Amino acid sequence: MAIDLLNHKLDRAFDHIDANGNGVVEREDLLGLGARLLVGFGESPTSVTGSRLVGSFDGIWSTLAGTLERDGDAGIARADFRDGMAAAFVIGEHYEPVFRPATVAVAQLCDGDGDGLIRPGEFRTMLSAFGTAYDDVDEAFDRLDREGRGTLTVEELIIAAEDFYRSSDPNAAGNWLYGPL
Repeated sequence: MAIDLLNHKLDRAFDHIDANGNGVVEREDLLGLGARLLVGFGESPTSVTGSRLVGSFDGIWSTLAGTLERDGDAGIARADFRDGMAAAFVIGEHYEPVFRPATVAVAQLCDGDGDGLIRPGEFRTMLSAFGTAYDDVDEAFDRLDREGRGTLTVEELIIAAEDFYRSSDPNAAGNWLYGPL
């Protein structure tokens, strides 16, 4: 069951990236996700925040392609994506040095005023870039806001991302990061 859950979550991640639905993700698809996030938050890709996000997404792609022993320009099909993500980031050693900085960059982008808090509207903007259905965003936010404060901390969002990508616990709050599985 744990492998089925992780595969399901990695399939969901694949779908976030494969915006055109052609069944293959490419570097440009992942950078396109980054661009959707930046546009949603009105952030320039050349700003400090924007370049950190773009650089971290590019690092994910390079690590994923390298793990799969692929040319960085080659597309990756769903099954290979799952295998590469698992090998590099789920059980592999690249989560902390490569993937975590990307989650930090996204969380900091969501926290536009730098107060350490992510409000429902900011969360909605993020999930919109990931393609989450509008009607699923409020429940996802509420599931992650376990203390009912009406905000998430940047750290809570970072932990939720790690739960989503690495936890095999079917009850992990981070499973709700992008809405219901």
